[in-house]
Amino acid sequence: MAVQQGHSPAAGTPSLGATFARLLPLVKPILPRLFFGFLCALAAGIVALTIPQVLAWLVNNVLNPEGQGSEVWSAVALVGGLGALEALLVFLRRQFVITPAARLETQMRVRFFGHLQQLPVAFHERWGSGQLLSRSMSDLSLLRRWLAFGAMMLVVSTVTVLTGLTLMFISSPVLGAIYLAGAIPITIKAFHFRNNYRAASRLSQDQAGDLATAVEESVHGIRVIKAFGRGRHMYDGFNFRAKALRDTEVSKAKTLAGFILFVVAIPETTLGLGLAAGLWLAAQDQLSVGALVAYFATATVLAGPVENMGMLMGMTLTTKTALDRHFEVMDTENTITTPEEPASPSTQRGDLELRNVVFRFPDTPGSAAPTLRGINLHVRPGETMALVGMTGTGKSTLLQLVPRLYEATEGQVLIDGVDVRDRDLLELRRDVAVAFEDTILFSASIRDNVLLGAPALEPGELETLLDSAIETAQAGFARQLPHGLDTVIGEEGLSLSGGQRQRIALARAIAAKPRVLVLDDPLSALDVRTEETVTERLRATLAGTTTLIVAHRPSTVALADRVALLQDGLIHDVGTHSELLGRNAHYRYVIASLEDEETNSIPRPGGMQP
Repeated sequence: MAVQQGHSPAAGTPSLGATFARLLPLVKPILPRLFFGFLCALAAGIVALTIPQVLAWLVNNVLNPEGQGSEVWSAVALVGGLGALEALLVFLRRQFVITPAARLETQMRVRFFGHLQQLPVAFHERWGSGQLLSRSMSDLSLLRRWLAFGAMMLVVSTVTVLTGLTLMFISSPVLGAIYLAGAIPITIKAFHFRNNYRAASRLSQDQAGDLATAVEESVHGIRVIKAFGRGRHMYDGFNFRAKALRDTEVSKAKTLAGFILFVVAIPETTLGLGLAAGLWLAAQDQLSVGALVAYFATATVLAGPVENMGMLMGMTLTTKTALDRHFEVMDTENTITTPEEPASPSTQRGDLELRNVVFRFPDTPGSAAPTLRGINLHVRPGETMALVGMTGTGKSTLLQLVPRLYEATEGQVLIDGVDVRDRDLLELRRDVAVAFEDTILFSASIRDNVLLGAPALEPGELETLLDSAIETAQAGFARQLPHGLDTVIGEEGLSLSGGQRQRIALARAIAAKPRVLVLDDPLSALDVRTEETVTERLRATLAGTTTLIVAHRPSTVALADRVALLQDGLIHDVGTHSELLGRNAHYRYVIASLEDEETNSIPRPGGMQP
């Protein structure tokens, strides 16, 4: 299981302003539309505050003994017109902001995915897939909703409240002061709420990422779970994580509810005090009845923005933690890149050489011995070399240094005399094809999987290449599937057997037409006869292609031109299979171990093992 990241905010968690300041360059192209949307929302709030002033005029000038009854209809028409104008402004606000906010969400999601594609393998080994999934999907959806609604309405609500307070003070300084006094305890409460809610939001988002990882791992490993009868165990683990997330969300909701309770209760209390004070002032002829009506109508209009400010503040803090999580990944440096002035080999022969290569995993303590301690190996152009060694000696790691999936800590990996670190990365990976023991196929057709790394060719040439790759890898079974090569094989190709998946993956490597072919025991699921047939066809189809293959079966070793023995992080001997058998005791031990593993893997009648 991948190590989970981002379970708690870092010690240097950026401030609210610093986080949103980082968003500004991304938002800049859509600022004009957001600004017009903001103006529409602000105008709608001002129009809503105008209605109480019309009511004040109605009370003071129309509903008194000297008023004209005909003016009532004028007031009704005016209020109706203002209501229609407010609705229109709300509609325009949505039209202005929804499309650019959705477009920004898409751009950031694509940018995030592109960054993930560039990051080295070591990064993906440290991060849970669910964490990355939640950062690319739910976190950015939060941002879209906040941009389209939360940020704008938070500002508009603030401006509306300030404007309403101003109108209250104009109507009556005493009543305005009473209403404003309620802001002091709300401000104090908001300070504590911000810290508590931000921590709860971060925790819930991280727990949701872990939960997504658990679902993904369980779905991908469903065969293993069922085979070992561990469904209940996985269920209990998932249930524990789900309940932890539930508890966090409930705690988060209670924190927000407590704040909203405070935000609603305080203004309502001040409103009650204002009623008493207003009636006394009206009785003393220090306040007109119309001004008192306007005060309460304004307070009614402000009730919605004041109540929403708690929810909008919570939404803002949740978005802030979502952005922090997003930028955590985006700030991860890509350490394997193309140099500014890439070099290209003068010849294209596929000559592969490793000189004094040392490799240490990025998170390995400095005091620990490196995995590879000084590899020197030369694979001649067109040669097939088998790499053998005991389990855990670093064979697979060595192979991944060739296409720069990992970066050598020291030394050089050269292809045709040029260090792979000096090559254009895409060009290097077009020249080097890889087939792994753990086969990865995609939810696409067999045709698309095989041609994943194929060169750009005319349709007819591409079809010829496809046929050749399928035939060489002995993957003709694909033509017998319901839709032939256009059959969609499903996620990770789990609808196919292990041997079928390996042959499709091998065909994919063949179709790439590489100069160097790196194979990490890709034929382990095939029987010896099929393996021999595939190997012979590989020689014919990829004549001139340099092949370095990790071998876990004696039959694979015997088919190689030469063999390299890896021991204790070093290449101890290189020669033909026969030469090493004759002169190297450790090599004989390794081969004997491989023979024992192969023999023990063959099922016996009645389930007996030798």
